[in-house]
Amino acid sequence: MSLEQLIKKCKQNNSKAQEQLYRLFSGKLFSICLKYSNDYSSAEDTLQDAFITIFNKIHQYKFQGSFEGWIKRITINTALQKYRKQKVFEIINEEQIEEVEVEIDEEEVSLDHLLQLIQQLPDRYRLVFNLYVLDGYSHKEISEMLSISTGTSKSNLARARYILKDKLETKVEEPRFRTIEGQR
Repeated sequence: MSLEQLIKKCKQNNSKAQEQLYRLFSGKLFSICLKYSNDYSSAEDTLQDAFITIFNKIHQYKFQGSFEGWIKRITINTALQKYRKQKVFEIINEEQIEEVEVEIDEEEVSLDHLLQLIQQLPDRYRLVFNLYVLDGYSHKEISEMLSISTGTSKSNLARARYILKDKLETKVEEPRFRTIEGQR
């Protein structure tokens, strides 16, 4: 069955088609949920909420543009809704922003470790970092999505980069191995 046929059946509330669509896209969407959640359980909840929204709004999809892009946007918006209601962002004067560049030696830091460090960032920093660095949104778009100023978006990105740089440098400076009784 083609994706278009599958979507049409989902529009008719066909539960088997919905299950098939879930299986087709749940892995990709779960990875998005993990980026925007601070733990696995939260990501699972966000994925469930995203699919509820997808199935409730699937009749709005008009087969114009990428369906995958459409459901990714719904998933990101679902994840961000949790944080819009909270006061997780600090209002910052743009003059206080200091750009921090983070260079990563791929041989020393695994992708899994880097993703763990990103997940450990405070919510306000993690959200802006993911939207800007991993998903390619501009500060203007982020400010609209999160109802914050562009200065706050820039500041939160700078602070996220600073925290990641600090954690990466700390990891690199630690001994690579230890033997019995802490001797090398």
